[in-house]
Amino acid sequence: MIELEGVPELIDPVMVAAFEGWNDAGDAASTAVAHLDREWKGEVFAALDAEDYYDFQVNRPTVFLDNGVRKITWPTTRLSVVRVGGEKPRDLVLVRGIEPSMRWRSFCNEILAFAHELGVEMVVILGALLGDTPHTRPVPVSGVTSDPDLARTMDLEETRYEGPTGIVGILQEACTHAGVPAVSLWAAVPHYVSQPPNPKATLALLNRLEDLIGLRIPLGELPEDARAWQVGVDQLAAEDSEVAEYVQTLEEARDTAELPEASGEAIAREFERYLRRREPGTGPGGPGVAMEGGDTPFLRDTGSGRTRPPKPEQPGPEAVPGAEAAGEPEGPEGTEGSTGGSAEGSVESPADGSPDVGGPSDADGSPGAGGSPDVDGSPEADGSPDLDGSPDVDGESEK
Repeated sequence: MIELEGVPELIDPVMVAAFEGWNDAGDAASTAVAHLDREWKGEVFAALDAEDYYDFQVNRPTVFLDNGVRKITWPTTRLSVVRVGGEKPRDLVLVRGIEPSMRWRSFCNEILAFAHELGVEMVVILGALLGDTPHTRPVPVSGVTSDPDLARTMDLEETRYEGPTGIVGILQEACTHAGVPAVSLWAAVPHYVSQPPNPKATLALLNRLEDLIGLRIPLGELPEDARAWQVGVDQLAAEDSEVAEYVQTLEEARDTAELPEASGEAIAREFERYLRRREPGTGPGGPGVAMEGGDTPFLRDTGSGRTRPPKPEQPGPEAVPGAEAAGEPEGPEGTEGSTGGSAEGSVESPADGSPDVGGPSDADGSPGAGGSPDVDGSPEADGSPDLDGSPDVDGESEK
């Protein structure tokens, strides 16, 4: 049994989750949740047991010195609660971690156990995919759900994806089977500049989340970082005429596809969003604070005293459906949203947020999808341009 200690009754709580790895191209989704936690000063109240869900040869622990004492940080998933003040206060339960290596059903059951005890009304899972989208246009963000009623009432897409899935799809389906409303928000990251960070995609996810849950989110330096990122990619593309031509092709395709949507209703929605962000003190989401009294709230197991729920029994196959019932949107060519995540070992971007070159475009070091140029300069099998002309490894696009 889970007991809440030091956590007041939450007000219209919404759980917002993101996981590093396969579902997190450019680290856009995990960075968005980290931004919420930082801006609203969230306090961690629980962490899942790393031994249960992670392969430490895949996600290695890190060692650090604390006043000369060596300590270890284990890869895990942590939960925090923030109270967003204003005329209509609301609480957020933030879930941030790494996609688990094993026992996904038990992992989802633990997350849902916390959601049940905290009275969560809706779960929003953030993800980022690699797509054939130009960096010069607004980042596309798709909102999808497995619940037909929720799709209709919140103007979302009902997922029709079939194929391999990640923890985002599994958790969404687990929520649906548990009767908890769940939505996935997916940002499309240009596959030819996929290495993290991607502040433009992070900003797009936060803007979409703001509209979905009715909170005004402080954006801090993200808008400036997004502008600096785009300027940096513009400079890289300008150095090679073939790369610039490829980007122009993507722009034309995107503009043609979106032309019918340039309706009066779409323009009105954008104008309303602009006004909400311009007028101080409007909307339900004012400055956020941590839990009252400055105390860190905890969830405890009365039997063991651990800050986590008791290990649930292993559910049967019906508890969480397999990959065939995934909850992610389709990518540009029927691919799933999680065709690429952050690139391990890629070159860090400068402090101004502009991208750097030289790192692999995908987590496995292979080039981006679609046979188009990657930031590491390796040309694709179809002879499309690249930045340094080095040969491709396998010439296959990731789907």
